[in-house]
Amino acid sequence: METVKMLEDEKLDIRTLTMGISLLDCCDSDGKRARARIYEKIMRLAGNLVKVGDDLALEYGVPIINKRISVTPISLIAGASKDENYVEYAIMLDKIANELGVNFIGGFSALIHKGYTTGDHRLISSIPEAMRVTERVCSSVSVASSKVGINMDGVREMGQVIKEAARLTADRDGLGCAKIVVFANAVEDNPFMAGAFHGVGEPECTLNVGISGPGTVKVALEKVRGADFGVVAEVIKKTAFKITRMGQLVGMEAAKRLDVPFGIVDLSLAPTPAIGDSVARILEEMGLEVCGTHGTTCALAMLNDAVKKGGIMASGSVGGLSGAFIPVSEDEGMIEAVEKGALNIEKLEAMTCVCSVGLDMIAIPGDTSAETISAIIADECAIGMINNKTTATRLIPAPGKKVGDSVEFGGLLGRAPVMKVSEFSSNDFINRGGRIPAPIHSFKN
Repeated sequence: METVKMLEDEKLDIRTLTMGISLLDCCDSDGKRARARIYEKIMRLAGNLVKVGDDLALEYGVPIINKRISVTPISLIAGASKDENYVEYAIMLDKIANELGVNFIGGFSALIHKGYTTGDHRLISSIPEAMRVTERVCSSVSVASSKVGINMDGVREMGQVIKEAARLTADRDGLGCAKIVVFANAVEDNPFMAGAFHGVGEPECTLNVGISGPGTVKVALEKVRGADFGVVAEVIKKTAFKITRMGQLVGMEAAKRLDVPFGIVDLSLAPTPAIGDSVARILEEMGLEVCGTHGTTCALAMLNDAVKKGGIMASGSVGGLSGAFIPVSEDEGMIEAVEKGALNIEKLEAMTCVCSVGLDMIAIPGDTSAETISAIIADECAIGMINNKTTATRLIPAPGKKVGDSVEFGGLLGRAPVMKVSEFSSNDFINRGGRIPAPIHSFKN
């Protein structure tokens, strides 16, 4: 009955059923043949994904918001072909997503944390145009890891890619950039977009589930106002336990009906722009006047840890990112904190040291240079590399917008107030290029 109340009144939901599909057997020297193989395989394996999700939502009374697909990074698949440009692969993936009715398909991706292949170069140069001509295709690029360091050539290039994607989608406030994620320590089984891809260590096909319930956690904390942090942590853990069990139930049943292995439950508190579905409001419920004030990083660290502990108690298949997301445009509490002046990029960067991902869905002035964007990416990569955690950036240099303006993306992507970046240059730093070596602790393994 507690779970039913969470579903009815507290905005608990299954945020995504994401089917991961390996395309390693679709490689071909002829790009047209390779794309035909990709089309056939995804349509065959994911043909019933949307129907199964809709059926389960009705049977169990559980909202299942998104059905998504992730595939092997396309740079690995298309690299076997003689194609010089990979936009046709993105167009084909978009066609599949539309025909199947899935919300997004992820995997227009490259893994360059230690260096480039020819396929990586071609895919990355194709990203801006691919984001312009598609609606449901998401792109991610891994540029760093704790084991090998930071590919600063890749960091520099991704700043240029993001600027170009914003220019090509200027008529939509740079919306193309909302589908581009730059990673350090990328996770192979992440079901959340825009960063999902099906890692090469994953099975042929698998079903991963992403749950979200920030509203549920906030309501639980409202019942223990004034209690010490030991009580707060226990309440979060118990709440995370309950919603993870629900996710595992739905995920295992979906996998059974689709006749694919069940992968992981990703228990991530992923907010939406809806009132009552905010991570920022959880932090404020702990006693902060507004998210971003002193103490915010500490509160977020405790929240993230307690969520993970509760999830691990509930399932032996917890994976993905699992914790708390802090995307500005997708969280009404974060938006309000920015507009009040309590939350800036520097504070958000500090918060990324202890949350699930990084600087997510942040709009910055349209005239921000590519080098400054690259420098912001580099800072996030350093946090991930040194702390051995996943970090990422999803930045939107909104064309024609300045600090104080806002951009409207609609739906789950929400509204983003344009945030100030440093006026001082990082150009010479970024243009050095090369690779920043891995930290000393990488030799422990």
